[in-house]
Amino acid sequence: MWRVSYLIRALSTIAAILVVLAAIYGLWVRYQIEPLTRDGKVRADVVPIAPDVSGLVTDVRVRDNEVVRKGQVLLVIDPSRYRIALTQAEADVSKQQAAYNEAVREDRRNRAMPDVVARETAEQDLARVQQLRAGLTHAIAARDLAALNLERTLVRAPVDGTVTNVDLQPGVYLNAGKAAMALVDAKSLRVEGYFEETKLPAIHVGDPASIYLMGVANEIRGHVASIAGGVEDRERAGTSAQLANVNPSFTWVRLAQRIPVRIEIDAVPPGVLLIPGQTASVEVHSSTAEIQVRRSLPW
Repeated sequence: MWRVSYLIRALSTIAAILVVLAAIYGLWVRYQIEPLTRDGKVRADVVPIAPDVSGLVTDVRVRDNEVVRKGQVLLVIDPSRYRIALTQAEADVSKQQAAYNEAVREDRRNRAMPDVVARETAEQDLARVQQLRAGLTHAIAARDLAALNLERTLVRAPVDGTVTNVDLQPGVYLNAGKAAMALVDAKSLRVEGYFEETKLPAIHVGDPASIYLMGVANEIRGHVASIAGGVEDRERAGTSAQLANVNPSFTWVRLAQRIPVRIEIDAVPPGVLLIPGQTASVEVHSSTAEIQVRRSLPW
């Protein structure tokens, strides 16, 4: 009887050891071979919204975190002085046009009477026509610029997206080129997973990927769009045309570099909100990883 009990205990111990070994092996495959990373971020291109002309803000037509469409007016710069500038430029064009037309008529009349008008006078008239033509071209360009500046008093959204960090109020003076708010480009939403360099051989462009946001159980499907062309060498300093300044390293443990892999999003479950900056786990479903797992098996 004691032999049966001993055999049962032995078999139980062996089974427990095998279960533990299988679990350890499964974890090793999961985190060492399969292309999986918990170091991922939701990212998007951010467009700084800045006026092209300077002036007082007379109207802010969006609220913070509002979804906008391309071409939608976000804010208005006081157009008064730009309307005046356009009126002056149009008047200058009319003046230059009248002077040019008169000079052309005189030149034609003088050329029609070569026996009466001296050659030197005709040449002077021709030079005057050319000067007035250049002045008219300059006036037209100034008018077009004034019209462009007037049109640019309406600051529009360059892309579809969401405006954020909006605290602008009417009455604030904005200089040209100074960012007034940020616009998150909706079409540029993506996930970047930072994979260890040892896992890159199993990742290829086009491989399907699963994305899991922190705190969200639903799977977001995507695919590998590209792999970063390089990362910064933090052990080396110095600029071009100088000798390299290499920081000596004598550590026993060498940590694998993290390489950014861009994941394009294919499908988002209903109710899941993607916000740039969110943390995500990324798993790439690669056939190469399956081959590596098979090669690692002892049988």
